[in-house]
Amino acid sequence: MATSEHIAAASLLSGAYRSGIPISPLRDSYPAFDLDDAYLVQEHQVAGWRREGRAIVGRKVGLTSAAMRTQLGVDQPDFGVLLGDTQFEDGGTAPAARFISPRIEPEIAFVLKSDLAGPDVTVADAIAAVDQVFAALEIIDSRIADWQIRLVDTVADNASYGGFVLGAGVPLTPALDLAAVECTMSLDGAAVQSGRGDAVLGSSINALVWLANTLGDRGVALVAGDVVLPGSITAAIPVATGDTVRADFTGIGSVSITFQ
Repeated sequence: MATSEHIAAASLLSGAYRSGIPISPLRDSYPAFDLDDAYLVQEHQVAGWRREGRAIVGRKVGLTSAAMRTQLGVDQPDFGVLLGDTQFEDGGTAPAARFISPRIEPEIAFVLKSDLAGPDVTVADAIAAVDQVFAALEIIDSRIADWQIRLVDTVADNASYGGFVLGAGVPLTPALDLAAVECTMSLDGAAVQSGRGDAVLGSSINALVWLANTLGDRGVALVAGDVVLPGSITAAIPVATGDTVRADFTGIGSVSITFQ
């Protein structure tokens, strides 16, 4: 159950959302907070969003690639929720002013056709629950000033989530080896990052397994229709007004967004 400290920390983050002014790291204000405390802060925010009528449309896994863990100085994955009003149209625009310090990363996303409840979910279980696979971009953002985050900070801050874009879906067939999928991310037409699907815990499907089992330990299940962003194939890049980002994935397709 959230305590007054958890509620106060969530209020600081909510204030940053409203004002666009980032806050100091929560680990400085609440040095005793551990991972469970951070998830309680996150859950308090999610409950508030639900009360406001905002739809939770899925989950994200963060920090699944060595590149991202190195970039942000943390040592394990985390998870957060996806909000329906933060999904942007493929090939469309996203308002840059909506974010504080946005970065973007390419992911192989899933939409589920059946519930997936841990613990004890296997790779075969996860594959059977997937409806389609999507080329995706995740906009990450931080309510913590200058991205000075550690695990407690990013978990409390909904895993540093900002928004997402899905391309066209394709079936997950045995011929589609997610670990071998290659991705090139371009900024304004120039390639800036590249990577393979095995950068995400060996395969994006492994991240889905991790998520289902981690949520299961907390009494939560993924449900049919959920979108799952399993983690970035490459390091994230900063974006600003006027930038167009595109990601091309072998065997899956492409996805793009322009920041206006």
